[in-house]
Amino acid sequence: MKFIALTILSVMVVVFVNPFSPFWIVMIGIGVISILIGAKGFSSFLAGGLGMGLAWLGQTIWVSFQTGSALPDQMAEIMGLGSGVFLSMITGILGFLLGGFSAYSGSLFRRMFIKRPDNLYRG
Repeated sequence: MKFIALTILSVMVVVFVNPFSPFWIVMIGIGVISILIGAKGFSSFLAGGLGMGLAWLGQTIWVSFQTGSALPDQMAEIMGLGSGVFLSMITGILGFLLGGFSAYSGSLFRRMFIKRPDNLYRG
């Protein structure tokens, strides 16, 4: 349940905050959401990554189809990537990594403040 909630809230933060602020503000927001939800480790990485990656991929595809512009293909040609679809996939992968690591950082930050018992035998 935490995985789905973190994924949905990450998508919402990206869609509603990203047009008005830089990407690093969105990353901080995803980290704070990860702190509040309390998802652990790899599941928080996947949830944050899927949220931001799918949102960025969806936004690039939406803008490409909405405007009908040749700009993505031209940018991909300038970068030597071939097609605008490949450029959109790279954008989605970059969003996945940024969202994943920000959610994982939030998870690790929350874990720093969890008190562990000191009186256990650690053999």
